[in-house]
Amino acid sequence: MKTYRIACIPGDGIGKEVIPAGQEVLQALAASGAGFDFDFTSFGWGGDWYRAHGKMMPDDGLEALRDQDAILFGSAGDPHIPDHVTLWGLRLKICQGFDQYANVRPTRILPGIDAPLKRCAPKDLDWVIVRENSEGEYAGVGGRAHQGHPIEVATDVSILTRVGVERIMRFAFRLAQSRPRKLLTVVTKSNAQRHGMVMWDEIALQVSKEFPDVQWDKELVDACTARMVNRPASLDTLVATNLHADVLSDLAAALAGSLGIAPTGNIDPERRYPSMFEPIHGSAFDIMGKGLANPVGTFWSCVMLLEHLGENEAAARLMQAIEEITADPSLHTGDLGGKAKTADVTAAVVSRLKNR
Repeated sequence: MKTYRIACIPGDGIGKEVIPAGQEVLQALAASGAGFDFDFTSFGWGGDWYRAHGKMMPDDGLEALRDQDAILFGSAGDPHIPDHVTLWGLRLKICQGFDQYANVRPTRILPGIDAPLKRCAPKDLDWVIVRENSEGEYAGVGGRAHQGHPIEVATDVSILTRVGVERIMRFAFRLAQSRPRKLLTVVTKSNAQRHGMVMWDEIALQVSKEFPDVQWDKELVDACTARMVNRPASLDTLVATNLHADVLSDLAAALAGSLGIAPTGNIDPERRYPSMFEPIHGSAFDIMGKGLANPVGTFWSCVMLLEHLGENEAAARLMQAIEEITADPSLHTGDLGGKAKTADVTAAVVSRLKNR
């Protein structure tokens, strides 16, 4: 029997609640005759590790993860530690260290979810946002000088390379090609950012010639936000830079009902390193330890993890169980207007997997 090695990094806040829930669901799936098993290794990196060691993860942390088949990640963020320290010290260190250059964020309205767009049918909001995950606005290039003086200056430089843009465009076109509508929207801001984003547009046009069966268009990022609200059915697959897709995917999750249900995968398409899967909701310290966190985003991230491992049948079974519990209002957590607890939702998914 195949055993998959999964690194579990709960991180901070409600990550410590939803990642164990994700492990429980994956274990139930494996125990139900899936034909494979899991070997979980937990890593206690995050804010608590920082307080004890002065860093978010050990210097040799990437080596500890390198031989894993996948990573299940909770969240990075602690109200007592600056956000740039938690992000760059843990999540981005893993994403960039393992060149997980494609961040994939599916969004659709799950059964039973009361989404804000009342005139939008569930079939009209079925998107995948592809986020360039290795450079762009989060390249980390910049600095500060003359701190504390009137002439203080701070810079953050967006770095776009031809190799980086070409590879994310090809990934997005291939993904769009694999979906029924074969439709891609390239998000840009080349009217104002006249160097990097113009190159982004030019490379999109060049790469598009390799995919003649994919229909594609170009949309300014600000106009794209309005299009997501006003014409959701006109979108299917989107590709955007690191910052633009970060913002658009949170909007997408909110339009689908809640950030609590949204998953993401940080993918190394060449499979040189383990890929990392996580809910997008953040650490949510305000509800930490109260059993209120919605684990659906983690469970859907587990679906993506299974698909990445090639276990498509098991992924479909888990997704079916997720859709069955979202269809039941009594199993909605507070972010969806319900009163269910994390444990209630987890137990319901586990029960469905065991009884199927």
